[in-house]
Amino acid sequence: MARATIKSGTINLLNTIIGAGILTMPYGLKSNGLIFGCLLIVWSSLTSAFGLYLQNKVAKYTEQRGSVSYFSLSQLTYPNLSILFDLAISIKCFGVGISYLVVVGDLMPKIMETLNVKSDSIFMSRNIWISIFMIFIITPLSFLKKLNSLKYTSILALFSVAYLICLVVTKYFQIIIIDKNHVNHIDWIGPISWKKTLSSFPMFVFAYTCHQNMFAIINELKPHEKDGSQTRQSNLIIRNAIITALLSYLVVGIFGYLTFGNEVNSNIISMYPKSSISSLIGRLCIVIMVALSFPLQCHPCRGSINHVIHFLSEGFNDLKLRNKSSSNNISTGSTGSTGSTTIRNQGYTSLTSDIESLNSINENSIIDESFISTTPMEGAQDTEGHDPIIIPLTTKKFYIITTFIVVGSYIIAISVNSLAKVLAFVGSTGSTSISFILPGLFGYLLIKNPNNEELNKLEKFCKFGGLALAIWGFAVMVICLSATIFLGATH
Repeated sequence: MARATIKSGTINLLNTIIGAGILTMPYGLKSNGLIFGCLLIVWSSLTSAFGLYLQNKVAKYTEQRGSVSYFSLSQLTYPNLSILFDLAISIKCFGVGISYLVVVGDLMPKIMETLNVKSDSIFMSRNIWISIFMIFIITPLSFLKKLNSLKYTSILALFSVAYLICLVVTKYFQIIIIDKNHVNHIDWIGPISWKKTLSSFPMFVFAYTCHQNMFAIINELKPHEKDGSQTRQSNLIIRNAIITALLSYLVVGIFGYLTFGNEVNSNIISMYPKSSISSLIGRLCIVIMVALSFPLQCHPCRGSINHVIHFLSEGFNDLKLRNKSSSNNISTGSTGSTGSTTIRNQGYTSLTSDIESLNSINENSIIDESFISTTPMEGAQDTEGHDPIIIPLTTKKFYIITTFIVVGSYIIAISVNSLAKVLAFVGSTGSTSISFILPGLFGYLLIKNPNNEELNKLEKFCKFGGLALAIWGFAVMVICLSATIFLGATH
């Protein structure tokens, strides 16, 4: 199978980051003032990038590149809470996927209205459009096994983003430069008020949420003579994706806000004339963008549901006892190039032969090698050297879980009109956990010198920076939950 590359990883991570939320950036600047709002965008990019960097760093320190996941790392830190972590990830990704379908259902009838389609036409039904996109686009893409397989659809989605950026910039020059009498009221400095800042805070913080796919990207990378190690490739992917997203948000936010000033609403596209062809294409771009982003939410959701199901059926204590009893059967040294080799490094152990170890657990399971990097099956070892907790994703389970996600999302999407409040609560807890709290805690707890030697400056920065990021994550959770409950904020 084709090797994931820096380019494909950057494209998929960037598409995970940028969604319809880019259209709210001008409103975010309106709520905070131009300069202060831009600072919030930049600060959010830095905290998000540091969380991604810690994920990459921890994957290197624990020698789990190729099989790392939130689940495997939680076995080294808080094993009894790993089911809660995966539950949060699965609920968050499932909810976001549903919201994408809701956006498709809301926008397509409006696009048809612009095209003068009759009100009694079947194409004015939101459920018809959700069904069409679900059958012909979303479902086939959701059954792709590897994240790297989505790079071409991600490119198409990013072309939609590029068009939206060009549209916002072009409209600015058309409205402001050409229309000399157009006057806007701009708040240049900010902040304007604590209430407006708190209510708009979630849209900045969660604008860079992509951490649920970072481990999958790391797992699909391979050392390369030109591109370097997996760690180097991952760092370049993080840098490229975050900087591109940051520039995109700043351009749309600044030009959109300068165009309409304090009259701008929470969706910059709705400010442009409906009869305009360029605006019509812009709305179509939004639909394409969110539809092609659904599989990127299905991917981590499937892996987390697989972990949750296994825990509910087996139980953590039973797994640990089984691993402890079987650890006596595996050598602590190399047994040959084709055998099951156990490598000890920094207190952790990893098996180099994933397929062999899986077959030794369950010879009746049909394991597809392509699933190893898609949903990490090899867990982590504790410091006592027990065998890995293996969570196999068989072909049968892959199709069952994916079908559940697709069908469940479809049923809910056609049954509701808005998930704003629910997603606000899910995002405040789930997104905060996977973006800040867990990467921070993993970095603080797992970055250590195996020989009890003093950490170097970079290691110290990552370790205690991870603690600071986790504390920031808890603060963000409190702020966002408070804004949702008391101020009615949604992101």
